[in-house]
Amino acid sequence: MVVFAGQGDARRSMALLWRTPGSGGARSGPGPKPGLTVDEIVDAAIAVADAEGMAALSMRAVGERLGRTAMALYTYVPSKSELVDLMYDRALAEMPTAYDLGAGWRAAVTAWAEDGWSFYLRHPWVLQVSQARPVLGPNEYVSLETTLRILRATGLEAGVLRRLVGALVHFVRGAARTIAETRQAPAATGVSDEEWWYARSALLLEVVPDFTERFPMVAWLGAEAQDQPGDASVPYLEREAKATFKVGLTVLLDGIEAIIGRSGHLAGPTRPLGPPGG
Repeated sequence: MVVFAGQGDARRSMALLWRTPGSGGARSGPGPKPGLTVDEIVDAAIAVADAEGMAALSMRAVGERLGRTAMALYTYVPSKSELVDLMYDRALAEMPTAYDLGAGWRAAVTAWAEDGWSFYLRHPWVLQVSQARPVLGPNEYVSLETTLRILRATGLEAGVLRRLVGALVHFVRGAARTIAETRQAPAATGVSDEEWWYARSALLLEVVPDFTERFPMVAWLGAEAQDQPGDASVPYLEREAKATFKVGLTVLLDGIEAIIGRSGHLAGPTRPLGPPGG
């Protein structure tokens, strides 16, 4: 299930995201005060999506969580489309904004990637919000600013940094998606990972008796690659996905260092982080 941001009324959505006067929330002046705020509605919507997934999200479900009708929410948020924008941006506020560059950009990027991994697994529904169209909310820009502040320490020029941000974000999201879908699969299919693999792996050699001859490299890898010991309380597929994440991140960071070497810049915590062009 893919959800595209920015499908609601553009002016109303942007006003709500940036909390411009009159966009929602508490009224000022005489008259009764509203019984809800935009933030309360968004927090309730995030709680619904965290607990039950994006498919369960509706204005009615959010209203029930707040003890209100769906119609009562429309005074504050025009529709589910604007609500998704608000949810996505508010969730991003959880991401740390300060990373110590004292140990260099590489350590800071590693910490940033680990935080992103944890964030997506806390809120797997965020992975269903397409990156094709950004929300353009304040926390989305704070997140981008934080990432750029770290990568600026590499000394690489702006065009390269722009692509590096995209590569790193796509990598972290993609790696976290594997774990999120692994966790969701048993409930969605009614079959555990162990049952699924046992049923099919046992049949594979039966239906493909010449598997080793047809796929010699796959067979070689299976025979040579040894499973690494890990926390037995963590499912095997999750351990494998986390190990893949660490290896992939290392390769990406090695690649950034190679680009720095070719460009003639020196990476390190002492490089100034002034404004672009400074």
